[in-house]
Amino acid sequence: MSNSSGDAGEEYTADYLHRHGFGIVKRNFHSRFGEIDIIAQNGRYLAFVEVKTRERGSFLYPLEAITLSKQKKIILTACLYLQSHPTTLQPRFDAAAVTAENGVPVSVSYFANAFSCRGFF
Repeated sequence: MSNSSGDAGEEYTADYLHRHGFGIVKRNFHSRFGEIDIIAQNGRYLAFVEVKTRERGSFLYPLEAITLSKQKKIILTACLYLQSHPTTLQPRFDAAAVTAENGVPVSVSYFANAFSCRGFF
């Protein structure tokens, strides 16, 4: 998957989040541990969203790319974000599986609470 397809998938997911009542707080937040694609919030949650984009008919389902190692990197990055950006909102780890055709996103399957930090610490 090219960076442009990945970027298009992130934009598609950001639009999805807007339509579902979330505001985008930050895109592509980096730390020494890794990156979080989208940080979004509504009145209750601060969602740390990992976006995976794959072409229709791809051998792997997009969420299969979010390994335990990747989850740990996202969680550690979220912890660093929360240290410098305290909030009263409930943190949540979500995932978006974007399907593309010829690099153009055509659908998103969104999974709230796709994984948690339980068992990592």
